[in-house]
Amino acid sequence: MDAAAGTTAVPNLIARYAELVDAGDFAGVGALFAGGVFVGSGAPAEGSEAVERMLRDTVILYEDGTPRTHHAVTNIAVEVDEEAGTAAARSRVTVFQALPELPLQPIAAGRYEDRFERRGERWEFAERRVRIHLVGDVSRHLRA
Repeated sequence: MDAAAGTTAVPNLIARYAELVDAGDFAGVGALFAGGVFVGSGAPAEGSEAVERMLRDTVILYEDGTPRTHHAVTNIAVEVDEEAGTAAARSRVTVFQALPELPLQPIAAGRYEDRFERRGERWEFAERRVRIHLVGDVSRHLRA
């Protein structure tokens, strides 16, 4: 596997995370962290079950099974160390939400700092650190 494979796989994993969260597929998100850790505002969640549980405990889902959000991830920068089989990425995230009683609006913005490892022929999350810098009305997104 060459470095170009990592520079393709890593942004795809970053995008997949956003798609799964917005779809309300917390088991799918958890699977992305089977061998990794998620570090946000609470205690770190390590492994599939812990990440899935953390999301189920904190994110509000609606009748359609989704959190009614859209995670827009931009400014993705990836550095691959092919020899070590590792990669690091940093990106910006803006979370939008809309509900019948809530017009479309940004509710949070910050950055992701990610580490990845190549395991066999696959790249996987080793760690995601979420640093939210701007917070709007998250009362309909996160449990108190």
